[in-house]
Amino acid sequence: MPIIDGDSDAQLAVAAALAGAAVVRDLYGKRLARHEKSAGDFATTADLAAERAVVDLLRGARPQDAVTGEEGGSTGAAGAHRRWLVDPLCGTLNYAVHTMLVGVNVALREGTAITAAATADPFSGEVFWTDGVRARVRRDGTDEELTPSAGSALVDVNLDPPFPSAPGFRAVRLLGEPGFTERFRPRVISSTLAVAWVAAGRRAAYVTDGDLRDSVHFAAGIALCRAAGCTVTGLYGEPVLTGSGGLVAAADAGTHAALLGLIRSTG
Repeated sequence: MPIIDGDSDAQLAVAAALAGAAVVRDLYGKRLARHEKSAGDFATTADLAAERAVVDLLRGARPQDAVTGEEGGSTGAAGAHRRWLVDPLCGTLNYAVHTMLVGVNVALREGTAITAAATADPFSGEVFWTDGVRARVRRDGTDEELTPSAGSALVDVNLDPPFPSAPGFRAVRLLGEPGFTERFRPRVISSTLAVAWVAAGRRAAYVTDGDLRDSVHFAAGIALCRAAGCTVTGLYGEPVLTGSGGLVAAADAGTHAALLGLIRSTG
């Protein structure tokens, strides 16, 4: 869809995420070339094509803004006040083996704050989005408020490396804690689509290690969770996005406190 200069950043994020999702959906199931990046990590033709679709739309609508894409790297001034963070296909390995658990993430960082963000699910047609104040999901052109809930007791835990907090924290040890299985049920979908699900009440929480500063993978989901009213910190309760402290995004304060206690007990 064409974007005019007067459209809001949030609606631009939605449109960009949907543009990437359309490419991901159209190429699903086709024979795709793999582009090796590092040990165990690769991109497909779909990752590259989806990123082009997203970035082309952003540059056309906001030519003065900087952009960082997972595949194409950064353009614009290094210290730009406005920078778009683009993860065109989160869950590449899922996608490559014909598993429909992926997301397309687009977020705008202004200074140190994420002021607009969207995560699109190419296969459900849903797009979760925020203007930095409220969080919503759009289905068939209709928006609904996101309402977090811990009722499912499902906690998605990211088991993909790297693990900068090791040996103090390893996600796999959290899963073995008796207190975890007494209260929660683990899930591993290997896509940050699950972070948006915390904001939407489909997961009780999400836990990951890693350095999340200017993260193309996590910026959108964290913004969604914050706007929806979730409790969001690093692994030990520190402010998120300030270093290599990982992420605990929980539907409510009680769930968050329980997870932080379990994480401390694994150290």
